[in-house]
Amino acid sequence: MTCWETIQSYGLRSLGYGERLLPRSDFTLCDQFTLIGSGMIWNIYYGFFALVSGFLLATALAVAKAHPSPWLRKPAEWFIFLFRGSPLFIQFFFGYFLFLSLKSVHPFFDMFTSAWLGALIVLFFNTSAYSAEIFYGALQSIPKGDTEAADAYGISGWSRFKRIIWPTMLRLAWPAYTNEAIFLFHATTLVFFTGFPALQQRGDALYYASYFADKTFNPFIPYPILAGYFILLTLVIIAIFGLINRRLNRHVPQAAVRKIRLRLNLIR
Repeated sequence: MTCWETIQSYGLRSLGYGERLLPRSDFTLCDQFTLIGSGMIWNIYYGFFALVSGFLLATALAVAKAHPSPWLRKPAEWFIFLFRGSPLFIQFFFGYFLFLSLKSVHPFFDMFTSAWLGALIVLFFNTSAYSAEIFYGALQSIPKGDTEAADAYGISGWSRFKRIIWPTMLRLAWPAYTNEAIFLFHATTLVFFTGFPALQQRGDALYYASYFADKTFNPFIPYPILAGYFILLTLVIIAIFGLINRRLNRHVPQAAVRKIRLRLNLIR
C-alpha cells in the first residue's frame, strides 16, 4: 500500500470512514503520521467546542463574581474554586461516574457516557472556571477613567458593558487567555486515560500513538510525531489569537500592546 492509499484508507478513520481494522504489522511512518493525524481531529473537536462554549460561560461567571450581590457572586466563586481546585483527571473520573449513574435513571443520558459528549462537557466546565478567573482579574484591572468617561457621556447598563467594559476586559485578558486556550488543547490528551470509551477504536491522537508504541515496542517514533502535531496546533492557535489580539488593540499605540508569548504550564 502506497502512502497516498494509506491516507485515503486511514485519514478519516477516527470519524468512522475508511478501513475498519487497524494495521497489524509492517508499520510505516506514513501509517503512523496518518492515523495519529486522524486522531487529532478529535483533539481539535474537544478543544474547539470547549473553548467556544466555555468563553461564554466564563464571561458570565466573571461578571457574576464581580457583582456586589452575594446571590450571584457566591455561586460563581464556588464554581470557579471547585474546578480550579481539583485536578482535571479527577473531574473526568467523577464526570463519567455521574453520567453513568444518570444513565441508569433514564436512557437519555446514555450518550453522555461517550467521549464525544461526556468528555467535552468536563473540558467545558474546566476551561470555563480557569477563563472566568482570567476575565475576573481583567475586570478588576479596568481603569476607572474608562467607566467614569462612560458615565460622563451618559452610557450605562448593558450599553456600557457592551461598548466599554467587555472590550476592555478582553483586551487586558487576551494574552493570558491565549495560554489557557493552548493548555486546553494539550489537556484533551487526558481523554485517552479516562473512563469515557472510544467507540470502535475511533480514538484521539494519543490513542493511536499508544497503539503504535505498544505494537512496535518503540515509543520514540509515535510520541514525537504526536508532539509534532501539537506543536503545529499550538503555532496555529498563537497565530489566530495574535490576529484577534491585534484587532482588539487596533486603537492602542503599538508600543503599549501586550505581546502574546507562549508560557509553558507544567502544573495546573
